[in-house]
This record gives sequence, C-alpha cells and structure tokens, in this order.
Amino acid sequence: MRWVGRRQSENIEDRRGFGGRGVAIGGGLGGLVVLIIALLLGADPQQLLEQAPNNPGTSAPASRSTNPEEEELKQFVAVVLAETEDVWTTVFRQANREYRKPTLVLFRDAVNSGCGNAGAAVGPFYCPADEKLYIDLAFFRELKTRFRAPGDFAVAYVVAHEVGHHVQNLMGTMDRVNNARGQNSDEGANSLSVRLELQADFFAGVWAHYAAKRGIVEPGDIDEALNAASAVGDDRLQRESQGYVVPDSFTHGTSQQRSEWFRRGFDTGDVNQGNTFR
Repeated sequence: MRWVGRRQSENIEDRRGFGGRGVAIGGGLGGLVVLIIALLLGADPQQLLEQAPNNPGTSAPASRSTNPEEEELKQFVAVVLAETEDVWTTVFRQANREYRKPTLVLFRDAVNSGCGNAGAAVGPFYCPADEKLYIDLAFFRELKTRFRAPGDFAVAYVVAHEVGHHVQNLMGTMDRVNNARGQNSDEGANSLSVRLELQADFFAGVWAHYAAKRGIVEPGDIDEALNAASAVGDDRLQRESQGYVVPDSFTHGTSQQRSEWFRRGFDTGDVNQGNTFR
C-alpha cells in the first residue's frame, strides 16, 4: 500500500501508557480470538466476556516503551483511518448523510471502553456506545504469525472492517440487529452476528474499492486482504483449534463467506449491494 507521506488521522487516542482491567464487549475480528479460547476451555464465549467487573475503574500507569516497528505501524494505522474518513465522508455525502468520524484508541494489554472493560485477548473491536475502535497493535503480530496473514493491507483490512461496524452503527443497522437478537434463539442470534460481520467485511471491500481509485493500492494488496479475511473464518479457526467444525456456533462467517463479501465490496464499490441480511 502506498501510504508514506499521506495524511494521518487526528482521531487517534493513544492509551498505550495506561493499563486497564477486564475483558471486552464489541464486535469485529477480536471476538474470534475469544471464540478459540472458549472452545478450548469448553466455555461459552459470552461468559468469558462477562467474567470481569464492568465498571471502568482506575487505569494504572504502564510501560510506554515502544520500538520503531510499532511506531511505524501506528503511523500506518493512522493513514488507513484517514483514508477511511475521506472515503466514507464522500459516500455518505452522496447519500445526503453526514459521516461522523470515529476515534481509534490504541492500547496495550487492557483498556476501558464505553462498552465495558477489554483485555487484549479479545483483539480489535468497535464500541457503538462511544463510537470508538479499539486496537492493541500486538494483534497484528498475531495476524501475521498465528493467523498466517502477513502484509500491510491485511492490517488495513482489519482497520477497515472495524470502521465498517461504525458505518453500520451510523446507518442504524446495529440497533436493528441487536433488537432482533433478543427475539431469536441462540442459533438465530448467531446467524444475525454472522450477517453483521459479513457486512462489515463488505464495507471493508467498498473502502478498498475507493482506495484503489485513490491510487494507494499496490499489486498484491487485495490478495493480502482476502487472505486475512479467509484466515479468520469461523470454520478455519474451529478446525485448527478443535479439529472439527460446529456451524451453529459461527459468529463471523466461514473463510469463503468472509473473503467473498470483501471481494463483492471491492468489485462493486456500491453500498447497496451489501445487504447480507436477505
């Protein structure tokens, strides 16, 4: 991705110098990590999310030592966020709507969010209550090594996916889905979660479509994003963690579904083609 020298978003909140308590609430790729842990322990992922106190508490100072690689990653993430701001501001304006820019919070180990307390094990997530994205930069090392999804555009895909949840929040989709979840069985609620995540993948693809038009996408970038989307499919993660797949427990979609919806967003660039709830 051609990113060096491009505008960095000012909507970055760096909390890496502070600690937090608990585990997280929210959607996005991070829930997949919780799912793996839950499956290995034979536990309900939702119970894992509820084990910690839900009050913000007092953040404790932590080490803020950084390295050049992490600082470069921070700059890259800030550029990606800026690119999503430009693209979604334009898309919303064309629909006669206003795009409110989200804030991206960088943290280390744990953080307090408007949706509760978050541990790094939950991974990147979006909180609709405060309209903020939360990312521990260490997750991207996991993405490269554990999930075998290297490349800067794999990182860009993760950020764009969480921004996709913000787009859903602004459109009212999250509220409608949350209301519908309460009226469905566990299986129905999981199905709605999958559809919500697949639409966020689609919106990430829409962003990539316009990023390509802006001249920042290099050969191989889209393949990196597709590989990342496939790497975090429920079926692949379950097969690797427990040796078999339980489709009724899916919350994010299969590897094929995730990569296909990202591809559809990239190919069309049309938000109207992303109704994953049909």
